[in-house]
This record gives sequence, structure tokens and C-alpha cells, in this order.
Amino acid sequence: MTLTSLAQATYVVAAVLFVLSLAGLNRQESAKRGTMLGMAGMALALVATVLLAADQSERPVAVTLTLIAVVFAVGASVGLWRARSVEMTQMPELIAVLHSFVGLAAVLVGFNSYMTEPGDPAHLVEVYLGVLIGAVTFTGSIVAYLKLSAKISSAPLTLPGRNILNVAALVASAGLLWWFLATGSVVPLLLMTVIALLLGWHLVAAIGGGDMPVVVSMLNSYSGWAAAAAGFMLSNDLLIITGALVGSSGAILSYIMCRAMNRSFISVILGGYGAASGAAPAAAVDGEHHETDAADVAALLQDAERVVITPGYGMAVAKAQYPVADLVGRLRAQGVDVRFGVHPVAGRLPGHMNVLLAEARVPYDIVLEMDEVNPDLADTDVVLVIGANDTVNPAALDDPSSPIAGMPVLTVWDAKKVVVFKRSMATGYAGVQNPLFFKDNTSMLFGDAKDQVEKIIQAL
Repeated sequence: MTLTSLAQATYVVAAVLFVLSLAGLNRQESAKRGTMLGMAGMALALVATVLLAADQSERPVAVTLTLIAVVFAVGASVGLWRARSVEMTQMPELIAVLHSFVGLAAVLVGFNSYMTEPGDPAHLVEVYLGVLIGAVTFTGSIVAYLKLSAKISSAPLTLPGRNILNVAALVASAGLLWWFLATGSVVPLLLMTVIALLLGWHLVAAIGGGDMPVVVSMLNSYSGWAAAAAGFMLSNDLLIITGALVGSSGAILSYIMCRAMNRSFISVILGGYGAASGAAPAAAVDGEHHETDAADVAALLQDAERVVITPGYGMAVAKAQYPVADLVGRLRAQGVDVRFGVHPVAGRLPGHMNVLLAEARVPYDIVLEMDEVNPDLADTDVVLVIGANDTVNPAALDDPSSPIAGMPVLTVWDAKKVVVFKRSMATGYAGVQNPLFFKDNTSMLFGDAKDQVEKIIQAL
């Protein structure tokens, strides 16, 4: 068997492992196994690619392997460093940056393929589309990173006639494709690249902070299609399969999240939603908030029979998942029915809260989705809102003019008592004031969530 045949056979095994990996990620209980299968598939894919490169290279094998080893060493060193140093609160930003690398890689592969391979029409279309998708993914991911890391405002950019600008960019790109196919000149390819970079920047800049979890998922899909396009340019079947898997699964997840948030999937993809998200000033709310302390909350929990905890990004920032898991264990040991209610977009990326709770070894069976918890909140004695804000905001249901109007939320105010863990009365990521804080059955527990939960445990 030649090296090329062995590599192709290895690609088939890797592709199967990638499919099994996605299937494993469908459930929390099997997510670790799915991750391990994906890692094994990628390891095989890398080995097979090295074999192909060594077999097809015009250089001596030793030189080719040395060059590949240097690239691997640089990439692995950076990857290991970031994996060890990144905080869970920074995972959304890291994912956005990784998506930008995929987009940039597709652009570079496209130009390299254009300069080194014959320019038949089919290949030119592959190059053009690969660069287009890659450029949009690159700048879109950079803007997402800047918004998620608070380096720029989370408010949407609302340029006059922004939808017309997006359509004009696509029409111009189509016209440049005709020019590119007719002449094979690099000029239309360069012009389209500039337009695509601006389009990617504008698409994500036009989306408000409240929809950023969907944007992260959407960019994941874009990066998959960029990888698939690179696979066509490189004639690499596994890269095509992998990119298609990532692209389609990311698109499906984005659609599911849009439905959970009552958002238009097409509008979010085209950067057309969120015109007011994060841009409107906090609405004035009549009433006064009521403060409480850890001892009083402990007393409430001791008398409670049913407790629901709704986590949010604030829990991740405070690294409170471990004391929260300890608190849950103590309450359950005393016979209290404790469950978690997780909103589909709690945190800054899909599944953010589920990962944190799994990291703290909270049992999977008590971590429920919003639709599973909401019907039972009226019979709940105490709800602990730990770091959540927009996902428990009644304005989404009661105020049609609110920037988050129509978004399904956890109706925690239906419970007998609500305790909100917050550092201050500041608005959430979407920039909207929360009337929940001023309801008669709500008490505010100010301070660092981790410290306050630890004080509650001591009081218990």
C-alpha cells in the first residue's frame, strides 16, 4: 500500500470518528467521550496529512518533515499555552479568535491555490468562494471578539440603509466573480476580498450584544464552510467532510438558538437584527429594591422545600460554580429539591453554563432547560438568580418597546421568593433595566457571588 493510499484510508477512519464525536456531543453524559473521539480523529487526520505531504512533496522527505515539525511545534506551543491560561469567562473570546484563524487560513489558501494551480473555471469558482467565505468569517470573528471582550461597545452599529449596503456588497461580489472567470485576473479577486472583509465586519457590528451567543454559533458555521471551501481548493476530502459537519451543525445550532430567543434566523445571519439591542437607554422602573444578606438567604433555604437556581454570566465571572455545587449538595442532603434552570443563551456562548456546572460536578439530571423549569416555578419556594440578568427580565414579555421584547425568559418572578445575586444595580449585557429587581418578592444580595454563596454555606 502506498503512502497516499494509507493516508486516504486514515482519512476515512478520521471522518467516521468526527461523526461519532458530534453524536457524542449531543448529550452531557456522552460529551466527554465525544470530545475524545474528535481528538482521536484529528490526530489521525494530522498523521495522514503528513504522510500525504511527504509522499507528494518535490523536496526531500527529510526537509518536508522538518518544515512540518517546525509548524507543528509553533502551533502546539501557542495552543497549549492558551488552553492552560484561558479562563472559562474568556472562552467565548477565544472561540471567536479561533474562528478568525480559520477564515484567514481560507483566504491565504485561496490566494496560494490561485497562484500555483491551473485556472480552469471550476477551480476559479472554488478559489473565489473560498476567499469570500474566509474573509467574511475573519473580520466577523474579529468584531465578535472585540465585542465579547468589551474592547468595543456591544451596541449594534446602525448605518443608514445597512441592509442595502449588505445587498450591494453581495451584488458587487457576484459581478466581480463574472470578471474573475472571464479574465482570470487577480484584480477582481483582490477587490472582492476587500468587499468581503468589510461585509464580515458590518454583519457582526450590526448585531447587538444580547444576540452575541447566536453570533458565536453562526461564526462557527461560517468557519466550517470556510474550511470546506479550503478542502475543495486543496482537493482534500477530509477537510471538505469536516468543514461540512462543522458548518451544518453550527447552522442548526444557530437556528435552534434563534427559535429559543424568538429571533429571525435569516435576520441574525444577515446582521439585520438587534437594531436597538444594547443601544437604548435603560428604561426607568418605578419602585425600590430590597436588600438582603447571606444569613437571611440561608434561613430562606432552610425553610424551603423546592429551590431553583438560574445561573448567568456573572457566575462565570465570579467563579462561583464550585461553592454553588457545594451549596446544592448540602441542600439536597437535607431533603431540599434543588434544580437548575438554564436559559438557552445564558452566558456568552451556547452551553456556557452547562460546561461550568459540569466542571463543578453538578449532577446532569438536575440541570434543566428553560422550558422544563418554567411550568414549575409557581410551585417553587426560592429562586436564586446567580449572575443572570437579561434571561430573567420580565420586560421581554411585558414591554413591546424593549430591545429584548419577545425573547423567552425564565419567569422566576412566579416563585414565592427570588434572591438576585449581583454586584450592583447595573443593567445587563443588553443594556436593559430589569423590573424583576423591584418586585415585592425579590431581594437583592449584593457582592461577589462566590463570596456570598460561601457565606450562605457557613450560615447553614
